[in-house]
Amino acid sequence: MSSNKIDLRGLSKSEMEKFFENLGEPKFRATQVMEWIHGKGVSSFDEMTNLPKDLRMKLGDVAQISPLIILKKQVSKIDGTRKYLFKLHDGNTIESVLMFHDYGISVCLSTQVGCKMGCGFCATAIGGFKRNLSAGEIISQAITISRDLTEENERISSVVLMGMGEPLDNYDNSIKAIRLLNLPQGLNIGNRRITISTCGLIHGIRRLSEEGLPITLAISLHAPNDRLRTKLMPINRRYPLKELLKVCKEYIQKTKRRVTFEYALIKGVNDSKGAARELVTILRGMLCHVNLIPINAVRERKYEPTERSQVNEFLRELEQGGISATIRRGMGADIHGACGQLRKRELKER
Repeated sequence: MSSNKIDLRGLSKSEMEKFFENLGEPKFRATQVMEWIHGKGVSSFDEMTNLPKDLRMKLGDVAQISPLIILKKQVSKIDGTRKYLFKLHDGNTIESVLMFHDYGISVCLSTQVGCKMGCGFCATAIGGFKRNLSAGEIISQAITISRDLTEENERISSVVLMGMGEPLDNYDNSIKAIRLLNLPQGLNIGNRRITISTCGLIHGIRRLSEEGLPITLAISLHAPNDRLRTKLMPINRRYPLKELLKVCKEYIQKTKRRVTFEYALIKGVNDSKGAARELVTILRGMLCHVNLIPINAVRERKYEPTERSQVNEFLRELEQGGISATIRRGMGADIHGACGQLRKRELKER
């Protein structure tokens, strides 16, 4: 991808109209092109058959559409989960995951190449941080996966920004991608079917509360106290639990939206009855839901997933304490479903 060409896939409707205005073209060209690159998912101007040939040639000179190359695709024999390793224009790689649920098809998208946050149980952090993804690169993951769906009635119905990277550390591009995912002439994903996950960047949560987007905010919590959370998640030194929970309450009050707390259960670390009771204490009275996640084992990390019986016991403690909670269904276990593992293996092979 040439650095001096404009990536049309990352432009908003108004930006696209301005682009064509600067080319001396009518505004309706913006709608036509957005339908091609978002609705039909094309990555070549030659495919845009309702555009004059001279305009297509002109677009090839000044613009591009950020394509992703599917470097590897793994399909789970257990539940059909698909894991994609995409190659970017600069040779970097990212991962995305497609999952089949009773309620529809969801995709988990990456927002950065690598991650700065350094969470102790995460495979993405092992490779370090390289760069932010553009809005076009974020949405191109969903568009490329959508084109890879083979059944006539298959379509992506929900999206989570929970793959590689911290979405709120790449705030502007993440929010722009969410608005592009919502385009009626594109994938048309309803805002209420979009989730953005953060390890707890307080300034980003405050900004998000002002966006007027009725999306779901998910907080990677993973511990009921500062001592344990700091051990697992270095970001807690900067944003301790008291401050994080305070801004979550502000978010709930302002948006009237329930916050989801992600809690990865790690054997012998944060999965005791005492930890569950502590969690009840700090969350009681909040409009929230706890999503319990048995972690995926990562070879380079020492942590192991909690046994199922203990997961169920943890859930019971939360429910008895009045906290809404569910256990996330493990998916893609045979293809190492957690983001970062496929990229990590690819980097090692290099």
